[in-house]
Amino acid sequence: MSQIASLHPLPAPRADGSVPRTETPEPLWREVLGRRLRRLRLHRAETLVETAQTAGISPQYLSEIERGRKEPSSEMIAAVAGALGSNLLELTEQVTAELRHGRRLLVLESVPALGVPQSAGPARQASWTSQVSLSLAA
Repeated sequence: MSQIASLHPLPAPRADGSVPRTETPEPLWREVLGRRLRRLRLHRAETLVETAQTAGISPQYLSEIERGRKEPSSEMIAAVAGALGSNLLELTEQVTAELRHGRRLLVLESVPALGVPQSAGPARQASWTSQVSLSLAA
């Protein structure tokens, strides 16, 4: 049986040439999509079989999509989204928002590397982190 490798891109180098370290790799789009589809299905209190039948796909394939194991075509994503009372545009916006939120968290975790000296006191670091959080939310 073949194995599916989870590939995660390396973070881009900073202007000074250093590469930021991240504890958690950035999630793949298919993983975030799968989690979103599962949440939508569970919110509707549907089983895999019910949603798959409405979408016209097998429950096994839907399960693999939800677990982030498959890269479904846009047609398949649209069919599943429709079966869940959504559409491709709404679903894409939700997945993008979740990816942005995760990216924001990665940036905030590396705030000290962005210019706050390690010698700065905790109060100054907290203040600077708050300022960065506000600018990212804008």
